[in-house]
Amino acid sequence: MKIKMLASGSTGNSYLISDGYSSLLLDAGIPFKTIQRGCDFRLSDLAGCLITHEHLDHSKAGKDLMKHSVNIYASKGTTEKMGWHGHRLKTISKMETFEIDTFDVTAFDVEHDATEPLGFLIYSKNTGEKLLYFTDTFYLKYMFNGLTHILGECNYDRQILMENVKNGEIEPYQAKRIMQSHMSIDTLLEMLKANDLSQLRQIYLVHMSDRNGNAVSFKERIQKLTGAEVYIY
Repeated sequence: MKIKMLASGSTGNSYLISDGYSSLLLDAGIPFKTIQRGCDFRLSDLAGCLITHEHLDHSKAGKDLMKHSVNIYASKGTTEKMGWHGHRLKTISKMETFEIDTFDVTAFDVEHDATEPLGFLIYSKNTGEKLLYFTDTFYLKYMFNGLTHILGECNYDRQILMENVKNGEIEPYQAKRIMQSHMSIDTLLEMLKANDLSQLRQIYLVHMSDRNGNAVSFKERIQKLTGAEVYIY
């Protein structure tokens, strides 16, 4: 599975994946022209784009992608919030499995302050690889088997966050919102322990807070637990 980071963080999120046969865009929270460049101006190669939720740092270019003949897959709650419509829009539900070229995709619900946010389990029928994609959720209630790749949020360290509140760098209400809508390093570690990691090869940590995270520590702790390659964006 080839994974390319187009953007990660509060200013925008978008990731391009390929199994060598088909390509998918995961979220589109950056300007359309940036996505075009990230795809080497070959949008026709995209089998589709999965949108996790309506916040603009994940959905900004959705409408433009549909105008350029890219199918968008999102929940009913997301599509209604964005006001999207048209034949390129594919509305999906939690726990629904659907086919996009060589991929079988299963949508699942996550915990975030959005209308109907989703995560995705993406299986390549050609390579047998299985990617778990989740972002903007403070925990996952599901367990997954046979994962080979994880592309997931690791936003903050609670101790650093509380120190920032104490020092007046972050308002208490902001810290509360972060803890109720984003995943901490400790929660991610517990999630990893609960899942089958026997085939896991790579973990991509995304959407990390510059102020409330520690990339070096996050990478060390997750590598020690999993033995997998860990990349942080």
